[in-house]
Amino acid sequence: MTWMIYGAYGYTGRLVAALATERGELPVLAGRDERRLRDLGELFELEHRTFDLSDTTATRRGLEGIDAVAHCAGPFSATSKPMVDACLDSSTHYLDITGEIDVFEAVLARGAEAKEAGISLLPGSGFDVVPSDCLAAMLARALPEAVRLELAIKMGGGVSPGTAKTAMEGLGTPGRARIGGVIGPVPADRRRRKVTFADGPATVFAIAWGDVSTAYHSTGIGDIIVYAALPAVVAAITGAAQMAGPAARNSLVQGTLKRLVSRLPGPSANARAGGAGQLWGQVTDRNGKRLQATVTTLNGYDLTADSVVRIAQLLCAGKVEPGALTPSQAFGADFVRELDGSEVHGIG
Repeated sequence: MTWMIYGAYGYTGRLVAALATERGELPVLAGRDERRLRDLGELFELEHRTFDLSDTTATRRGLEGIDAVAHCAGPFSATSKPMVDACLDSSTHYLDITGEIDVFEAVLARGAEAKEAGISLLPGSGFDVVPSDCLAAMLARALPEAVRLELAIKMGGGVSPGTAKTAMEGLGTPGRARIGGVIGPVPADRRRRKVTFADGPATVFAIAWGDVSTAYHSTGIGDIIVYAALPAVVAAITGAAQMAGPAARNSLVQGTLKRLVSRLPGPSANARAGGAGQLWGQVTDRNGKRLQATVTTLNGYDLTADSVVRIAQLLCAGKVEPGALTPSQAFGADFVRELDGSEVHGIG
């Protein structure tokens, strides 16, 4: 069985390719830039294919003989749909590493098409959505009558250009939550709070993050807010955007900011090693009963590489049901416990 990494020369794509080869996998490398793919293919001694997702015919040709695609080329608001379309047409399993609410909603809405094509669509197959979705599912399992879910994320070690570009797209817009089952603005009195991660307390801020979509599909809980302890670079950008307001959504401003952050080198191996991922979650039922738990992981980028390789292997082995699924729906709430370096605290 053969799988592909599309966007293989991006920061995360390279990490996935390196770990895959380390584990004896032979993924096909793909993307738009022939020179960068050729160099990477020579480095890892892997086949490469060049195609642009804007070219429908070339994309379908590029997927010939491919059983699963690990889609690592963001921003996924622009790239996910053409790749999902091609995967549905070619009966190729799809996974990506998005964290964007609207992308999750769009992909998860295509479950019937995926079942008809006999494939799995698995958006959010990295950090933070794999561990946070599993945490949400574990908490809901432990408190089945829960009506409110809160999640918080802290990722140390810096951010990649792709992550920063995704952050750019949310600038100048209010946070988003799911209230009464509907996605909308975060209530004014719930935009920040204090939580206690495994390594101590922190002030966190509501963000428009993917779990607002995925956790609802995984748990059925209709009141969901996701918070983050923001990395310094993202916090600075977010602060500037809040001052700029709607001006931050201007296409010229967005383009300039994306060009600037594209020059970020991404965290070094040493930075990643010293920057673990932290997650906190709490569920509450109608009687006010609360249950909390935390998860610690490898740095988010290292966890993503581990998760993507494992999931690609499971897809190629035919161990995932067809449909459009969240991580915990596909692999169970305890899947996070199988990932390298992950530990769950406070819940069985």
